[in-house]
Amino acid sequence: MADPQNGGTLKTTPPLAIGVAALFGGLTGWLVVVGARALGTSPPQVPGTAPVAVILLALAVGVLAWQTYVRIHRRRLRMDSQRAVSFLVLGKASALAGALVGGGYLVYALMFLARIDGESPRERVILSLVAVVGGVALCAAGMLLERACKVPKDDPDSETDSAKRDEPADSGD
Repeated sequence: MADPQNGGTLKTTPPLAIGVAALFGGLTGWLVVVGARALGTSPPQVPGTAPVAVILLALAVGVLAWQTYVRIHRRRLRMDSQRAVSFLVLGKASALAGALVGGGYLVYALMFLARIDGESPRERVILSLVAVVGGVALCAAGMLLERACKVPKDDPDSETDSAKRDEPADSGD
């Protein structure tokens, strides 16, 4: 998406950025466990609301991605450029946050696999793995939202025309 006034562009999140976010999340998950053990305390429990919140957020972003895709690519409706940029930024943030959360909870779960026989480690592993699924879903939904914001290449009038906004691209009238 180009901003004709400022000459700037926004691009979809590259896979390398997602991988780096996942690595930083993993490093954070590792540091939480190692830091707690170094201080002689028990690593924190994973609250049951954490995976639920991540999954609900992924669902919300996924629904927004689907609605945006249908609006721009199927129904050929125009979208205000500010709204499209906001959706693109939300998609970017969701993709990176999902990777960060997924990586963090994955490493956190892996740190307790050796002692999965105990109740507390088992609960940590299960809830962490559910959060990993939510993080991956949030990352995927964010990437889909980013791609849904792209103007179709076959659209000859890719710039938003305020007079035609929210009308079909080919109204037949």
